[in-house]
Amino acid sequence: MLQGTSSGVGKSVLAAAFCRLFARAGYRVAPFKAQNMSLNAAVTADGGEIGRAQAAQAEAAGIEPTVDMNPILLKPEGDDLSQLVVRGRAAGRVRFRDYRVWQPGLAPVVAQSLARVRAAHDVVVIEGAGSPAEINLRDADLVNMHVARLAGAPVLLVGDIDRGGVFAALVGTLALLVPADRARVAGLVINRLRGDLAVLGPGLDELRALTGVPVLGVVPWIEERLVPPEDSLDLDAMRTTDGVAPIVDVAVVRLPRIANFDDLEWLAAEPGVRVRWVISPRDLAGADLLVLPGSKGTIADLAWLRARGLAEGIVEAARAGRPVLGVCGGYQMLGRALHDPDRVETEIGPAPGLGLLPVETTFARDKTTCRVHARATGVPGPFAGAPGLACEAYEIHAGVTRLLEDGVPRPFTVVTRGGACVDDFDGAANATGTVTGTYLHGLFASGGARRALLGWLAARVGRAPLPEWGRSGRCSGRWDRLADIVAGAVDLQAIGRLAGRPF
Repeated sequence: MLQGTSSGVGKSVLAAAFCRLFARAGYRVAPFKAQNMSLNAAVTADGGEIGRAQAAQAEAAGIEPTVDMNPILLKPEGDDLSQLVVRGRAAGRVRFRDYRVWQPGLAPVVAQSLARVRAAHDVVVIEGAGSPAEINLRDADLVNMHVARLAGAPVLLVGDIDRGGVFAALVGTLALLVPADRARVAGLVINRLRGDLAVLGPGLDELRALTGVPVLGVVPWIEERLVPPEDSLDLDAMRTTDGVAPIVDVAVVRLPRIANFDDLEWLAAEPGVRVRWVISPRDLAGADLLVLPGSKGTIADLAWLRARGLAEGIVEAARAGRPVLGVCGGYQMLGRALHDPDRVETEIGPAPGLGLLPVETTFARDKTTCRVHARATGVPGPFAGAPGLACEAYEIHAGVTRLLEDGVPRPFTVVTRGGACVDDFDGAANATGTVTGTYLHGLFASGGARRALLGWLAARVGRAPLPEWGRSGRCSGRWDRLADIVAGAVDLQAIGRLAGRPF
């Protein structure tokens, strides 16, 4: 099990690396995280919703993700309000005091899911959350030492040296653990070292002397972004261009409740493409594409857009013919109106949209979560030059969006939804194709979709497309590159012995 001195120290990245390393050693390996808090989610083959990080770790392990790998998912909607997802299905909206009431009933769910994952695999790489030393939450723990005890798992404690104070963080965390839990910590891992490892030598020796726990690895800073972002802590780290003038400039609105922003990582990984986050109208200048991403609070984020002056800026840009793309919640915002009769999202009530697409959305209690197979229809817009282009994607949304005019172009035809063959449509576009909305997440994981979009954007401004666009890119082979880096930085043999599965 990997636990950390705090959130954001790199547990998810290291868990993905170990999933790959054990898989390459010939073991059946799976990830597990009892409770995740994230607005980046993925959809399993049976339509369940789990944290994006666990889906990525399953990919690193070479297996399909299941809801048992992340049985509890909290999706924040405010400072003290989250949607609770249990074994892939939304169970309600809870505040922390409500969640404490739920926890006794959730403990068996965690135990049962962990047991099923363990029964089906040789190795389970377990990830904790936050820190096991959050002493005010010790009696409510479902994800850290509680799981280590359930699994009888040795713990690697991870600290981030890049943020400073790593020695104090590691020693302090150990000092705050009760003796039985402290005894479970079998090794320390220092993550994100920039510079000379030799400089750390004296500190590592003293750390071992102070704690009695060996340092089993010092992992270097990894410049290349190899793991999809998990939450908003990762927003600023998304790669853009490599310090050169971009061919295509993409401005993405940084919504307060932004969700599934990992949709953009594939574009950010392409050469000659700059992806930047914007929070004011002046930031929209110079962008070849404006993106409204997903949101966990669409109506509230739409109000934020108006308060910041971004709504007016986006409308003006669209009317001037500049391309605008809305994904999921962003698509809903582009319509004429949003209705919430059941107060699924907010107590505010109906809200006018930006009016850039002839659609309106009504929120519903039942959430749509499914994988889809889509093909481009070839209507005017980003995919006009790629009719029939096939893409795999997924949907996660609580609204139903309907067209208000007949014959409005749709950018995609969904031919398979949740395993059932249907003849259904997704999204809408204006007459010129410069304003497009879609419910499809993961769309740009398709090389063909990236190539079509970027080529269309470049052509609009008279720039030559790069032949590399849409090829495998940085995202291809990332799990092996990550595994190689981590393998060269940790004591694999010692870790294999701890897991009872030697390399």
